[in-house]
Amino acid sequence: MLSGTVKFKQVRQFVASGLVVLGVAGCTALPHRTGIASTGSAQPLARMTVATPDLDHDLLAQMLAGELALSSSDLKAASQAYGKAMMLSDDPELAGKATALAIAIHDPDAAQRAIDRWQALGATPAQLAQARAELAVEQGRTDEAQHQLSLLLATGDKDAWRMFGRVLVGSRDAALASSLLESLATPDRLPPDPKAWLAMSELGEQLGRHAYAQQVADGAMKRFGTAETYAWAAQLKLNNGDRTGGLSLLRQAQVKDPSNIGLRLTYASLLGQSGQYAQATRLLEKGPQNAQTYALRAALAANAKDSKTLEQVYQQLSHAPADVRHASAYLLGQLAEVLDHKEEALKWYDQVPDDDDHAFDADLRSAILQQSLGHGVEAHQQLAELQTDYLDQPAQLRRAYEVDADLYLREKRYAEATNAFSHALQVVPDDPDLLYGRGLAYAEIGKIDLAVADFRRLLQIKPDDIDASNALGFTLADAGRDLPEAEKLISAARAAKPNDPSIADSWGWLQYRLGHLDQAAQVLRSAWQSGKDADVGVHLGEVLWKQGQHEQAQQIFDQVRHMDPHNVSLQETLKRLQP
Repeated sequence: MLSGTVKFKQVRQFVASGLVVLGVAGCTALPHRTGIASTGSAQPLARMTVATPDLDHDLLAQMLAGELALSSSDLKAASQAYGKAMMLSDDPELAGKATALAIAIHDPDAAQRAIDRWQALGATPAQLAQARAELAVEQGRTDEAQHQLSLLLATGDKDAWRMFGRVLVGSRDAALASSLLESLATPDRLPPDPKAWLAMSELGEQLGRHAYAQQVADGAMKRFGTAETYAWAAQLKLNNGDRTGGLSLLRQAQVKDPSNIGLRLTYASLLGQSGQYAQATRLLEKGPQNAQTYALRAALAANAKDSKTLEQVYQQLSHAPADVRHASAYLLGQLAEVLDHKEEALKWYDQVPDDDDHAFDADLRSAILQQSLGHGVEAHQQLAELQTDYLDQPAQLRRAYEVDADLYLREKRYAEATNAFSHALQVVPDDPDLLYGRGLAYAEIGKIDLAVADFRRLLQIKPDDIDASNALGFTLADAGRDLPEAEKLISAARAAKPNDPSIADSWGWLQYRLGHLDQAAQVLRSAWQSGKDADVGVHLGEVLWKQGQHEQAQQIFDQVRHMDPHNVSLQETLKRLQP
């Protein structure tokens, strides 16, 4: 919502207090005892009677009952209690509260009694007109509602237009509220206060009276010419699909109040959505900065893939005032990570407060960074702490286990990866991504039956999952089993993604298992040239070796070794081919 939006204040809660009066009865003299002369009059407090009122006539009891009912959202009981309380007190605020509650529960008789009592206790003309208008609107009495609202506006009360708006906002009949708004809140009757104009315009927009809302907004813009009026008129145009007109008015609003951060953010955001990243960035670079401007500048630079601007934003934000840095710790960590300042990113993530919305994500990113810096033990330890801390939050717990599993996969610790994936699947059974990951891990440690079971289950859940079809087909082909099914699966995946190197690798490897060496070499060579993936290279090298092209195969193996010196698949393949 733009800064031009005006919100109505809610009716304030009245808290009344009363005194309990204790009645003291007159004292009686002790009777004379037979044969004994009275030695003096009885003590005045020798006998005292305290008159205790019944609950219906106990002001304090009724007020407490009303407040307890309100705390339990029992408006009917609260209305009954305050209806009794107002008759026991001379406080007009109690009658006002009784009136509001009676109207809220749609009890016109109780509302009328409360209004009468309120009038007798000294309610202002504006308060009475508002209450009577609310009651009339509740009962659908259009003429009476219009009459009372006219009286309300004629009182000259400083809050009259706010009270007018409250009557209409509380209406259950949008058509009636709209009619009253358009007939009474006309430009010639509105006060010389831009807030009242904007409030009526927004109310019209909420009620679906777009033409009225735009008319009043345009009138406010011409009459007052403030940045706030231009901003609201701009928002209306944007709401109704006029992007060009909205941007034009926002630009004028921003010119009128260049230091207004809210306007700059809104205008820059819209420019960014239109792909005008450079213009949006220039707008945000000027003027006061806060956490929001830095965040939007970073987002714009990221969308534009402008690393130079990202570095600039990072450096400026790193030296911003302490409160801005504190609020932007997670963003600083993200920027440092994108800019490959990994150690600095860890420091920023560590400064994200525990109550920050990004606290969990900061800890996850820290674990991933720790692993990338060679601190695998610390990474898994941090994830284990998260798994304990978020034991009662399934979404976060699942992610903590999944990241743990992914890190184990990167470290080629496949057994640990399957355990982490299994823990995650206990939290979210049959999660497709988790089944896929665990299936890959099982395949890597030779547990083919378990891998196949996971991939088959995944295809039951998502029959059209191309990656799962390819994974199951490759696993079967690599194990040399159920080759007709493998051919069907990989063929379907290939038809869906004809240019995917991983699927081409599966198809080439299947042809190798089927004994079609020439076709296998052709497919794998094409996949290797398009992506230079280490596993594809190992497969191509083996096929070339089997074709007797040992020199070419050795060249491919050397390239793979240069890319990934510790590639397990390469080591196992060379042991088989060169015992």
